[in-house]
Amino acid sequence: MEILFISHKYPPAIGGMEKQSFELITGMKKHVKVHAIILDQEKESRIHFFRSLEERIIGMVIKHPLITVVHFNDALVAAVCLRHKRYRHLKHTMTVHGLDVVFPNWIYRNWVFKKFNRYSLIFAVSTATANACIDRGIKQDKVVVVHNGVDHTLQAAPSRRQMEELLSKEYAIDISGKRVIVAMGRPVIRKGFSWFIDQVVPALDADLMLLLIGPNHDIRNRKLNIWALLPHRFRKPIELLMGMPSDARRIDKLLDNPSKAAVVKRLGAVPHENLLKIMRSADAFIMPNIEVKGDMEGFGLVCLEAVLCGVPVYASALEGITDVISHGKNGILLPSGDAKSWCARINEIGKDQHTLPGRQAAIDYTTAHFGWTRMVQEYHEYFQKV
Repeated sequence: MEILFISHKYPPAIGGMEKQSFELITGMKKHVKVHAIILDQEKESRIHFFRSLEERIIGMVIKHPLITVVHFNDALVAAVCLRHKRYRHLKHTMTVHGLDVVFPNWIYRNWVFKKFNRYSLIFAVSTATANACIDRGIKQDKVVVVHNGVDHTLQAAPSRRQMEELLSKEYAIDISGKRVIVAMGRPVIRKGFSWFIDQVVPALDADLMLLLIGPNHDIRNRKLNIWALLPHRFRKPIELLMGMPSDARRIDKLLDNPSKAAVVKRLGAVPHENLLKIMRSADAFIMPNIEVKGDMEGFGLVCLEAVLCGVPVYASALEGITDVISHGKNGILLPSGDAKSWCARINEIGKDQHTLPGRQAAIDYTTAHFGWTRMVQEYHEYFQKV
């Protein structure tokens, strides 16, 4: 058996989809002969990649006639290839991650998405993503759920002293006597960062501090200011498609308030080594996602990474997050958008150990249920059945 993988999201680009693509393609080499057509953003544009994709696929199929399956690793590349006709004799499969299912475009929703029923099999990264596919017209027997994995090597002993020294030296932040909460991700509305700062932070105890990790975007940036002037119905789909910082302006405006800025510290993008020092020694990790029409959290990989770093996780009981966090087993689920519940629970951080899963128990549960080797094995089993 030989499989051809098509992906436009791959390292050295950073992100959950890039990591999943890398682990799937490299891991599958242990089971079958693998071929791949991957976008190299240092050598070509995304537009050129998509325009030349049919010719590249045909060339690969001719060169390697034993290829029987072509796998598209997200719905965007799968949608582009729907019009291709010259390799329809092969089996077609695809992975969907969340946003590529609920993307709020009328043409995509009503004319493109249902055509994915032509494909032999659709892999969804979570139950929520699978249900979203079925709700939008994909036949139930076409959809299977295969969870993403997580890097098991993140485990290590915590060191509060290392975190204190790092934050003081590199970021001029003093956490002496503070309970430290961490949130991480791109500043997009569904992540709930501005909601948390606005609705929860004012009611937090004085000894709590939130470290917000992720790319910073200057609201004085001329391009972002011009972009903000566009009508919402035009701006939102492009923001979602391009992963633009839809929540950045709101966060910056909230942190103009000195009382909020005293509690919330923005670290920007943090080198991996520094990130691990912080995550392994923080008092809690939060993922306060809120519901946003036309967007969704397909999986919530960062929650699993936090668990394996040994930090207690508090997350919204929403969408794909509920696939990765099992309440009381590897974290705590809270009602999305319920400020009162979030305030009460966050204020108990460090005092609620009797209600939390043990550090090692949470790690053991996560490693038993999520791993890249397990993900690849499940994909392989399904590929054999196609």
